[in-house]
Amino acid sequence: MQQQLKALLSSGQPGSIALTAPDRPPLTHGGLQELIAGTLGWLNAQGIGRNDRVAIVLDNGPEMAAAFIACACGVTSAPLNPAYRADEFEFYLKDLNAKALIVAAGSASPAVEVAARLGVRILELHVPAGAGAGAFTLALQDATLPALAPLPAGGGGLSQPDDIAMVLHTSGTTSRPKIVPLAQKNLCASAVHIGRTLQFTPDDRGLNIMPLFHIHGLIAGILAPLAAGSQVFCTPGFNALKFFAWMDQCAPTWYTAVPTMHQAILARASRNMDTIGRNPLRFIRSSSSSMPPQVIAELEEVFKAPLIESYGMTEATHQMASNPLPPAVRKPGTVGVAAGPEIAIMADDGSLLPRGSTGEIVIRGPNVTAGYEHNPKANAEAFVEGWFRTGDQGVMDAEGYVSITGRLKEIINRGGEKVSPREVDEIIMDHPAVAQVVTFGMPHPKLGEDVAACVVLRDGAQLTERDLQAFVSARAADYKVPRKVLFMDDIPKGATGKLQRIGLAQKLAGPLGL
Repeated sequence: MQQQLKALLSSGQPGSIALTAPDRPPLTHGGLQELIAGTLGWLNAQGIGRNDRVAIVLDNGPEMAAAFIACACGVTSAPLNPAYRADEFEFYLKDLNAKALIVAAGSASPAVEVAARLGVRILELHVPAGAGAGAFTLALQDATLPALAPLPAGGGGLSQPDDIAMVLHTSGTTSRPKIVPLAQKNLCASAVHIGRTLQFTPDDRGLNIMPLFHIHGLIAGILAPLAAGSQVFCTPGFNALKFFAWMDQCAPTWYTAVPTMHQAILARASRNMDTIGRNPLRFIRSSSSSMPPQVIAELEEVFKAPLIESYGMTEATHQMASNPLPPAVRKPGTVGVAAGPEIAIMADDGSLLPRGSTGEIVIRGPNVTAGYEHNPKANAEAFVEGWFRTGDQGVMDAEGYVSITGRLKEIINRGGEKVSPREVDEIIMDHPAVAQVVTFGMPHPKLGEDVAACVVLRDGAQLTERDLQAFVSARAADYKVPRKVLFMDDIPKGATGKLQRIGLAQKLAGPLGL
């Protein structure tokens, strides 16, 4: 397997399209190769080379995609959420030990002021007039920092498989975010795994709506299709109101998203059936959080295309398992079979369990990080006998399909009775009035925790807390019935559009009466 990104990305035909964007001329694979070589040559001339951290703070779009790709090929790319506040940028730039920061020319991001204060070189990204989607040049912002000695082409040598291509932080929901270094060989392996799972060809066109500071969008949305020689249409980010217009402009063969995005698209699909008919999809992909089987069935019916649910995480450079494309069997409610790394189920004592047993999902393979940076305690907890502990509880059936029963940290402990919030979610989603739900644990003075649910109703639907409790009670044991149901217009989400169970009780303390 190819272990160097620049070589992996050279498989595209030079004259075929690599990147497109709304109302922009395309950039070819040949043009992308030139952009990569030119960007790395310029960075090396500024004294920035292999394993040097280059933070990228750009809005979603083709330049963000191209900057990530170019940096990952020869330095260390560090994409950051452009919505961060100044104190967040200060934490991340310090924690990363960033050598440079790429921002759009004229950027008003607080990252600029923070970088200047920290002595991080600021590189301005300029888009030449009439340039293809993603094409850019870099310029060193006027600064008082002393010049660095230029490096030989290749940053002091050609990038090696073990060089760090990208660093991302874990979400840090319950603790300080951890740095996940991902090597060239990790990114190459994951891109190949995803391309193989989805059977990419140069004829495919992906419509990317995922944020490009998150592993899902960066690897599945951008890197994997480009490595297969196909093209990607880069939007400014998810917008359900514009999605169908983008479909007409892109004529995609596929798209990938998180469940909340799919549900927002589905809510507007009935008004856009002509667009769907004009642009038949080969498949739809979902990842990053669990997809209710009811929504899978609805999407497949509307789009007349299979929905491929997969399972990923940052430490695995995204994909770990995936349901396969037809004619192989898809099992809604599962995340499919191992799709890259090996997967096993581990008991609390570190022994591997037989199929059909519930335990912690563990993985090992070429796409898995070698370990968290500067964090021996986290590494000692995360790695057991060469297996990486995902923190997810699950079970593998006789055919190798994996079902996730919940994050171990999210399992609700109601007075000793363990409740899987995902199980309750799936029961509630069966109610015809429910559009979205997230079940979570709320504090209880005697039980420690009790079950609560946040629910969004379908347009025009009506439902009471008591009615929904009776519905769940008829289908599950009494201890799994939510004692508190909050009906909301929208459920709080994280930066990537994922519903977040952990911390939801604190966010909703007032409505919960806590």
